[in-house]
Amino acid sequence: MSENAQEFDQERQSLMVFIWQRRKTIILITIIAMIVSIIISLLLTPIYKSTAIVFPAATSTVSFSEQRIAKASSMDFGEEEQAEQLVQILQSSRIRNRIVDQFDLLNHYEIDENDETKLHKLSKAYSNNILFNRTRYGSIQIDVFDRDAKLAAEIANKIVQLIDTVKNEMIRDRTIPAFSISKRKKDQLDQENAVILKKLDSLSQLGVVSIEGRATLFSAYIESKNKIDKTFFKEQIDVNLRYGAMFDGLERTRNEKIAKLSKFEDAYEQSESDANSFLNHKFIVEDAIVADKKDKPKRAIIVILSTMGAFIFSIFFLLVQDRIKELRKEA
Repeated sequence: MSENAQEFDQERQSLMVFIWQRRKTIILITIIAMIVSIIISLLLTPIYKSTAIVFPAATSTVSFSEQRIAKASSMDFGEEEQAEQLVQILQSSRIRNRIVDQFDLLNHYEIDENDETKLHKLSKAYSNNILFNRTRYGSIQIDVFDRDAKLAAEIANKIVQLIDTVKNEMIRDRTIPAFSISKRKKDQLDQENAVILKKLDSLSQLGVVSIEGRATLFSAYIESKNKIDKTFFKEQIDVNLRYGAMFDGLERTRNEKIAKLSKFEDAYEQSESDANSFLNHKFIVEDAIVADKKDKPKRAIIVILSTMGAFIFSIFFLLVQDRIKELRKEA
């Protein structure tokens, strides 16, 4: 163990001696690297950052069902599932394409319109400068980086506005066809019910009455005192005997249709609400503001890292160069 320590100590002393002997070269390289890094850092375009923070809403509909109301109300903040869904929407082409078109990002990012890979470059530039991240509190943070501080804030706030627009469009893509089906079914039930009511009215005009009414017809016939009354009630009884079964069947069908339509009414109202509602799907915690200080580049960090890197590289380079000379002498 002591031998290893002595060898390590000797190697360290040899390294220190080597560095001291080459100190002028090392210092020169380090100074040059520091000067170059300072110049480069000063030439780099300042990048500004604007941030908007939103919370997803727990529900995206006005509910007519007690179960759905109990599950989530429009005042509740969304949880992990809703946050993940919101991130996916923010990263979708529906929002990206609108932002690209509205702010002319193809020209802003200096991408040639005739370039065959312009879409790839645009997508890469967009994803590098516009970021969406979940925070530990369950909210979504929208970060926009740009050399124009005002533009960065405008893009961030526009993305926040597009959340409702895009999500409502996605919802309507599903709810409008569903509402059309519900409306068609409701219209069909209403038409069928209207046909039955029309037939019942026709039978009623002939004198056909319900089962309870027929019992009174027989009683009235028996209790009638004169021939005219008996003839009248006899005709009514004959009509009811002929069409009574049809009337009863239509009446049962009408009651079934009414009950079915009554149950269907809630589903119809829900589908109508889902198809025609334009709801707010997020809570805005913080709007993006125009940054008054650049976010990057960090010039001090660039200079320090470049200088340290040059110092270490110069030592390594000189060690390798010295070793090559030794190997050539031995050869």
